[in-house]
Order: sequence, then structure tokens, then C-alpha cells
Amino acid sequence: MKSPIIVVGIGEIGSVLARGFLRTGFPVYPVTRDMDMEQIADSVDEPEAVVVAVGESGLHEVLENVPANWRSKLILIQNELLPNDWQQHDLDPTVISVWFEKKKGQDVKVVVPSPIHGKSAAILSNALNALDIPNEIITDAEQMTFELVRKNYYILTSNIAGLKTGGTVGDLWQEHKDFAELVITDVNAIQEHLLEIKLDKEALIQAMLVAFDGDPDHGCKGRSAPARLERAIDIAEKAGLSVPTLIKINQL
Repeated sequence: MKSPIIVVGIGEIGSVLARGFLRTGFPVYPVTRDMDMEQIADSVDEPEAVVVAVGESGLHEVLENVPANWRSKLILIQNELLPNDWQQHDLDPTVISVWFEKKKGQDVKVVVPSPIHGKSAAILSNALNALDIPNEIITDAEQMTFELVRKNYYILTSNIAGLKTGGTVGDLWQEHKDFAELVITDVNAIQEHLLEIKLDKEALIQAMLVAFDGDPDHGCKGRSAPARLERAIDIAEKAGLSVPTLIKINQL
């Protein structure tokens, strides 16, 4: 029998990945928020991988408390993810930029293929393939960072701009392009600060637009939009960054 997969956080995406791993022959052990990770680690055989599928706000608490024998097995799937999120915990996880959506009572909806990087990329790719979810293994760490920022551009720009415009991502670029570009300027400043590198803004915009075209009817303003805006402004204020468009949106 294959070694087990641990899934910490059984929301919609965590459940999709669990199903994929089951289809490829791995036993899956779920860990919910009211369960003790150390007790699970003591009672379950050495895992093949540990998927951390909690929300962005819960990520660092999990990484701070993850059992020692799980640290080298982690797979991270969060939005707004960047290398400093795991480097500050001295971790080297497998990461995936999730470009499929799963809502309660609905089937999986794919926007573009999901890139995966890290030592567990192959088993994660096989699990997604078993569910007919397109994906791509990325071997270059810098390219994977670009992919993570691409997703951050998409999710932050559409969510934050959507607090003012509403509508879909297709509407945003067709009807509010100038405003969206102002939001992108602020988002880019935050991403560059967090990464401590200069980004190719135009390349990232073009990559983001490929995702817009992948699902032009996707709504801009998700339920997490206010929290994303609050986090972005908090990062900017602590770093002394100028983000005038985000501030104006926050005052609406």
C-alpha cells in the first residue's frame, strides 16, 4: 500500500485534491481545525505528502505548528502565496498555483492549467490528471515565482477593483481598463516589496489577461475581497509604500 497523504483543511479545494489522491491509490487522512496535528502525526504512518489546504489567514499558524516529520513533505495551495511565506519558516515545500474553482454543489471549473513546482509535483500532477484537471510541472523556481505573482495579480486586481466596479473580469478589462491598471500599479508595488525584486509588470499583465480570457464571466468581487484589500493596505503601510488607488477604494 502507498504511504498516506495528509490533508490539513478539508474545504472545497482540499476535498478535490483528496479525491484525486484517492483515485491514484493513496490513502488520505483529513485533519480538521479541531484536530491535533501532533496526535495525527504520532498515529499515522510516515506520509508521502502533507497538503496544507487552509485559507490564507490560517497558513502561518499551521506552518508554525506543523509536526517535525511533516515539514519536508508539505504541499501549499493558498492564494497570495509567495516564497517568503515558507522561507520565514525555513521550509522548502511543493507549491501549486490553483487555477481551478470549486464551489459547493458545483463541479470543478478550470480557468487555465495549474502550475506545480517542488519534489511532490509528480504525485500532485497525477492526482489532478485523474480528475481531468489541467496542470503543468514547473522545474524552474524563478518561473514558479512568476506564476505565483501572476495569480496574485489576478486575484488581487480583480477582487480589489471589483469592490468599486463589480461585474466580471471581462467587464473589468473592457470597461474599466484605466482603473484596473491603477490597481495593478499598487499591487505590483506590494509584490515587489514582498519579493525584494523588480518584476516584469507588462509580462505579468499579459499573463493575467490569459487567465481573464480563460473565464471572462468570472465575477470580480469575491467574498474575500474586503480582507484582501485590508491585508494589502496593511502591508503597504508597514513598508511605507504609496498605494493611493487602494486607499481610495478603501474609503468607498
